[in-house]
Amino acid sequence: MMWVRVCAWLVMALAWVSAASAGETIRYEATPTWIKAAPALNAAKLTDADPPLQVRDQQVRLNGDEAWVYSDLATRAATAQMLGDIGNLRLAWNPDTGDLIVHSVEILRGGEVIDVLKGGQKFEVLRREQRLEQRWVDGMLTATLSVQGLQVGDVLRMRFSETNKDGALGGGVQAAVALPAEPAKIGYSRTRMIWPKDQKIAWQSYADGFTAKAVANGDWNELEWIGTLPKPAELPDDVPVRFRKLPILEATSFADWESISRTMAALYKTDGLIAANSPLAGEVARIRAAETDPLKRAALALIAVQDQVSYLFNGMNGGNYRPQTPADTWRLRYGDCKAKTLLLLSMLHALEIKAEPVLVHSQLGGLLPGRLPIPAAFDHVIVRAEIGGTSYWLDGTSAGAQLADMADVPPFRFALPLRPDGSALMPIDARAPARPQFQAEVEHDLSAGIDVPGTYTAWMTMRGPLVEQLKAAQAQGNAEAMEQMANGINRSILSQGATMTGHQMAFDAATGTATVTMTGVASGGWTRDGERRVLNLDKTVSSITFSPDRSRTAWRTLPVSTGDAEHMVWRQRVKLPGKGRDFRLDGDVELPATLAGRSLTRKAAIGDDGWLVIQDEIKSTGTEIAVADIAATRQAMARAGSRSLKLIAPAATPPQWQQVQAAKQANAFAPVLAAYAAAIKAKPDKREPLTNRADFYATLLDWKAVMADLNSAIAIETDADLLLWRARVHQLMKDDKKALADIQAARAIDPGSFGAVSALTMLQMRIGQGDAALELLDERIAEGGEDKSSYLSHKADVLAEMGEMDLALAAMDEALAASPGDPDLLNNRCWLKGTRNVALDTALKDCTKSIELSDDPASALDSRAMVYFRMDRMDDALADLKAAMDLAPYMPGSLYLRGIIQRRQGKAAEGDADLAAARMLSPRIDEDYVRYGIKP
Repeated sequence: MMWVRVCAWLVMALAWVSAASAGETIRYEATPTWIKAAPALNAAKLTDADPPLQVRDQQVRLNGDEAWVYSDLATRAATAQMLGDIGNLRLAWNPDTGDLIVHSVEILRGGEVIDVLKGGQKFEVLRREQRLEQRWVDGMLTATLSVQGLQVGDVLRMRFSETNKDGALGGGVQAAVALPAEPAKIGYSRTRMIWPKDQKIAWQSYADGFTAKAVANGDWNELEWIGTLPKPAELPDDVPVRFRKLPILEATSFADWESISRTMAALYKTDGLIAANSPLAGEVARIRAAETDPLKRAALALIAVQDQVSYLFNGMNGGNYRPQTPADTWRLRYGDCKAKTLLLLSMLHALEIKAEPVLVHSQLGGLLPGRLPIPAAFDHVIVRAEIGGTSYWLDGTSAGAQLADMADVPPFRFALPLRPDGSALMPIDARAPARPQFQAEVEHDLSAGIDVPGTYTAWMTMRGPLVEQLKAAQAQGNAEAMEQMANGINRSILSQGATMTGHQMAFDAATGTATVTMTGVASGGWTRDGERRVLNLDKTVSSITFSPDRSRTAWRTLPVSTGDAEHMVWRQRVKLPGKGRDFRLDGDVELPATLAGRSLTRKAAIGDDGWLVIQDEIKSTGTEIAVADIAATRQAMARAGSRSLKLIAPAATPPQWQQVQAAKQANAFAPVLAAYAAAIKAKPDKREPLTNRADFYATLLDWKAVMADLNSAIAIETDADLLLWRARVHQLMKDDKKALADIQAARAIDPGSFGAVSALTMLQMRIGQGDAALELLDERIAEGGEDKSSYLSHKADVLAEMGEMDLALAAMDEALAASPGDPDLLNNRCWLKGTRNVALDTALKDCTKSIELSDDPASALDSRAMVYFRMDRMDDALADLKAAMDLAPYMPGSLYLRGIIQRRQGKAAEGDADLAAARMLSPRIDEDYVRYGIKP
């Protein structure tokens, strides 16, 4: 990852809001005679259908070394909100390089023209460094005027000019103007540019649809464009930057890149800049004495500039292009990219290292070969050192430099070396970073069982500028922010089921790295593929995005960008149950050497000690995928995706509840419980560590322990969801009275909670308060809203429990009429019919349709199995139960029904095992099925 302090090589808005020859006082003058007046504006005829911006007229005059930009802007205050937006005028300019000239400020009201300036109002000049928090001091002045008396429907029209003359350009001149395009709506828009016939000015617009041509007009050449450009053509997000078109008109007096190189080179002469016996000379002497190797010396110089000089952009006193002296930079201990580059360059030259300054653009470097030679094409300057025939691109404004990373290449694509004899643009040949920018490691203990949580330790090691940012964040002592950061990293490298219980950060000065260490508890994340239990191990192929859209004819010739150069390492170690016996790897144990422009390596094996070890490494130079290679790259990605690395569990892997029991007997959960206890101790006033442990205890089916932690969490802070959770645990523990109290408390906190209402009404029905339950549900149904169908469905459940099947099915029909085709409602209607043994033929249709429509049909498969059971189609019922448990292996109802069927088929042992498992998962399941008239 590359981090750049953009130097704002040129402080210039596209409309050129800067100024001319050194004026800190606003000039009030008539519109210059070279200006073409815009068409008259009849404000009385404007309606709300007209665009608010009625006039945007920008005219540029290039003359010698001065650029003069005139603006005429007229905006209608269509709403009260717009009064404040347009009535507070703000104009900024740099008094070091130009003037701000105000020609007129007028209010057009119907047929009346009100001269604001003649009325006595004037601009107030302020010096405000508004970007100090970004380490930016530019010396800009701001002229402000709050227009008095502006009314809705008025048109505010302002005409002003800004001039710019910068001695650092060596007599050269440049200008850039933004070109508005659709869908922007403007009443009248013009862009005009003029320059003397005897002055060589090159101009170019990059936007599609710009067809203006320069024509002679007396002693001047003139270029004029009236109207807005067509809407820019859409491009895919992954297209290389060189295909994007800047919506600007540029002009320059520089004949070529070489002339810019020669002009700017004069600003970076280093002769005599380090005085003998000066503090800076002492730093150079220290480096010379410490190392003899030129590369190591260059590294020490770069580290000194990055670490001992803070960043501060200084555009004052002509500092827009001119760097401050190395002596001042070293003394002040701050500087911008220009100052840091000249400082580093001076130090390298003093150390007899060949080096030169180079101009770059931090984001749009790929556009440079197609642009006019104009200084404004750059926003940054760095150093190119040449050591042993290798180019080293050194950025004094970055951070975290290390000797091992000196050969890393920034993503700037092209550079312009500044040389007295001039230079053309130079490509920056990309290289993958020498060391990983990010290295993630996870060690996860699943030895207690693949379906039970185990402890983990995860490490994320980072290098580069991010390390300095992390140091600053830690120094601020914001523990909450640091924990959020650690949690974000934790989520990025672990599954969603991971709970972080602790974290810490450490810095290694020798390697220039920061390592965040996270500890916690996580489940394995296993899924089922038919009869197999599968764990997806891939973190590399899935991280590569290659889905270029080249469906449009205009896009079919566009290559694909793969982003900036990168280097990452992913390593995971998993301790498997039974020392890994009968576990096996499936898929790509070795990765393809290249994939979508990346170089890949993988090592994966299960050791005799029961540890699965995987290490993936990915490197990229930021290359492009040519059009001719897109199809083959798609195919390679598809192949790699279909062979994603997976871990296959033994066929004899016991079910979760058996893993839990075995782990309990072996005291295998001691490390997990210790991790949770440490987290709770570290945050005694937070409920999250307690609820996290309660989740874990629920996995162990230890309801007493769950209850204890929920009690402690609720004592700290409660809400409706937490109370409903405790109510469910009370019900599992057969304490309906306490469950009812918690549900009522949850309703008091959140009266509109569907969860609270549904839990309350079902419990009311079961304790003989069915009429009260129906009354509450009817109130909610009468209110309508998005939950109406859900309340109707729940009312059907209550009515069915009360034996009112006709009314229950009528409620379900009404719910489906309100939400036709809802798979959950279809499933519920099927379940009601199956459990009450009515209308079984239509029940099958409901379940089958729900299965077809649902993204997760496990519940509907379970419901259809119940219908088949009622129809005495036991083989069909078992088939659906198997399919349901392939998707959701531990549904108590599926286990219970399968146990009953197996017992009836003479398989007593298998049936009893399923029934015991179901009762363990749902202690009151027998009560439920007795109400359906079903007993083992």
